[in-house]
Amino acid sequence: MGYIIVVSAPVILFILIVALAFYLLGRATGRRQSSTAPQYFGPQVPPPQEKAAAV
Repeated sequence: MGYIIVVSAPVILFILIVALAFYLLGRATGRRQSSTAPQYFGPQVPPPQEKAAAV
């Protein structure tokens, strides 16, 4: 039973460290991409027209 605990503890720590590294790398990549590419939610809104031109 002690052998399982001795082997599994470093494996669990290694998995946690790798998961944290992937999380941080993915967050950095996402932040870098979000600043370069604009978000498009739908078609562009036409510019507002003046009331004198509309009448």
